[in-house]
Amino acid sequence: MARNGTKTKAEGGTSQKGWFDWLGDKLDQWVDWLATTKPFAFIAGRILVPYWAWRTPVKRLEGGPRPSVQPGDNVQRMMNLVMPLKDKSAVGRALAALAIAQNKDEIYAGLDNVGTVHFARFVIVDDNICMFSVYDGDFSNYIRDFIVTIGSVFDAVVELVEGGEDVIPSAKHVEKFIDWVHDHDIYQVSDVATDILRDQEEANGDAGAGNDDLRLLPRKLILQLNVNRNVSLGSGYRAYPGYSAAQVRQQFGVGW
Repeated sequence: MARNGTKTKAEGGTSQKGWFDWLGDKLDQWVDWLATTKPFAFIAGRILVPYWAWRTPVKRLEGGPRPSVQPGDNVQRMMNLVMPLKDKSAVGRALAALAIAQNKDEIYAGLDNVGTVHFARFVIVDDNICMFSVYDGDFSNYIRDFIVTIGSVFDAVVELVEGGEDVIPSAKHVEKFIDWVHDHDIYQVSDVATDILRDQEEANGDAGAGNDDLRLLPRKLILQLNVNRNVSLGSGYRAYPGYSAAQVRQQFGVGW
């Protein structure tokens, strides 16, 4: 028997430390459950986050791939261009689709001539015309080559985008066009997920403080996604497959 009359573990009781651990576990479970409730989601999304954003504003992190001196990181880089349309109706989206369709052959020929592009496609998402591409080398050089090969054709697309009239014809506004594309290229979170917190701290001049446990939804992460609604999660899967699916199945004798 303990001095305060509490039974010890050997006597079938619970020690004070064990009791606090049990209470802490129950509190964690209650907090986890609370986060799944609709009232909490409403309060967090409509009240708490706007209040945080007002009290501690954060800078929107710049788009494009992260700078790297490693040669391997300059291969198969991504560009995720999200461009809001001026006309946000079905007609505006149709005009964007028409601009791509009418110039498809010239665009594809130009991308062939750039020589560093692995993949590219145009997608309409909500009220945005998007271009997603994978290329090798430096971002600025990629856009310069892009302007030389298909700048005049791409201008027909940019003309439909908010603020696009300020950078066309692209051949006469090269540097301004590069900056415009970079601004519309969404922020790419590093493959090391917590680096988004480091990037935010660097942008705000805040020297590395705070909890990096992403399971706890750090405030800095929430605030960045509040001002930066579109982000790329990591640099994506990149590879040059050694064998095709057909070759693998043939070696295993699986067939089709």
